[in-house]
Amino acid sequence: MYTNKTYVAFDADNDIRYYRLMQAWKKNDHTSFNFYDAHDLNNLMSWSSEESIKAKLAERLRSTKVFVLLAGSNTKYLYKFVRWEIEQAIKRNIPIVVVNLSGKKFMDPDSCPAILQNELAVHVSFSQKAIEFAIQNWGNSDIQYRREGKSGPYYYNESVY
Repeated sequence: MYTNKTYVAFDADNDIRYYRLMQAWKKNDHTSFNFYDAHDLNNLMSWSSEESIKAKLAERLRSTKVFVLLAGSNTKYLYKFVRWEIEQAIKRNIPIVVVNLSGKKFMDPDSCPAILQNELAVHVSFSQKAIEFAIQNWGNSDIQYRREGKSGPYYYNESVY
């Protein structure tokens, strides 16, 4: 299966507006922001069982090139799906971009789930330019860092913003 999609995980109850804003950036003709959204592949029904939802999410993860986590104030407390999605991304060695909704440009322990705090991931603030840069570039860095046996949080310098 060809892996070219961007999988975006987030707290749907509290942070969906950020995900919708990313979709709007993608649709704007005056911006180069783009990603192939894994969530557009299939709709999940709210009455689906946890097992069937996870099966659909696993299907989406199989076509994922970059995993983006929108980390808001409640994200680190979500275990049923968000933590499972993170575990799957780690297990599958999918490059991880943590987007801090707090605006911090480095690993934010107040919003980053504990499971991710020491994993190989780049942490950026919620900025169109930084998110686009990370989606386009983190995959190659991730491969290189894994090859070198590195892990832990990374961040970009101010020029990316």
